[in-house]
Amino acid sequence: MDRVVFVMASGAKQLMHAQTINSNNLANANTVGFQADLARIHAQFVDGPGHGSRAYAVADGGGASYEKGPVQSTGRSLDVAVNGDGWLAVQAPDGSEGYTRAGNLRININGQMLTGAGHPVMGEAGPIVVPEHEKLEIGSDGVISVRPIGQSPNTLAEVGRIKLVAPEHRDLVKGEDGLLRMRDGVPASASADVTLIGGALESSNVNTVEALVDMISLARQFEMSVKVMQTAKEMDEQSTQVMNLG
Repeated sequence: MDRVVFVMASGAKQLMHAQTINSNNLANANTVGFQADLARIHAQFVDGPGHGSRAYAVADGGGASYEKGPVQSTGRSLDVAVNGDGWLAVQAPDGSEGYTRAGNLRININGQMLTGAGHPVMGEAGPIVVPEHEKLEIGSDGVISVRPIGQSPNTLAEVGRIKLVAPEHRDLVKGEDGLLRMRDGVPASASADVTLIGGALESSNVNTVEALVDMISLARQFEMSVKVMQTAKEMDEQSTQVMNLG
């Protein structure tokens, strides 16, 4: 009976892990540019001498979903959505370069361009700093142009260009901070093929209906695992009683 309990207990543990990931996805269903996390569980045999008759469940890095979220128009000059495949380059809290599709940009009191989550937006020469201005435009190629204070309406000056990248999905890994990074740690090269949609934002790619169905399914699987362990316990107790009678 210990084999049954071993398998069911390890499976129940990983089902709880999958439920945590699914719940986090649901919590971010309205987060701009959020990429849903994936949970993947596989069987792993116990290493050791003798026949490999015992296996347990293991959750490995399921990665992230690279499906595109719906794009909604906002009309705000600092809102941008990545058109098709591609990412905005930002500076992560640890100083490394990360990538996101969250284009809800803002400018802080120091003129630094940040994402809605507070990550500095990277240009081709480092974090972008925008001088004081009366008007700001972000082109489809990521070029940032401003009309300086006191200048004529037709005067626009280029102050930077957002770094846009398009690495292969297999080369990316999602961190705990929600940013994607290159697996080898080397920053991706800027790509001229990536374009932006101005005055629009990409919503989360979480399918709420699918996530709710998965939540119910995972809960039922967990309950089933607990019931099997309870049944194994009862059978073991009955076997012990029979042995005592003998």
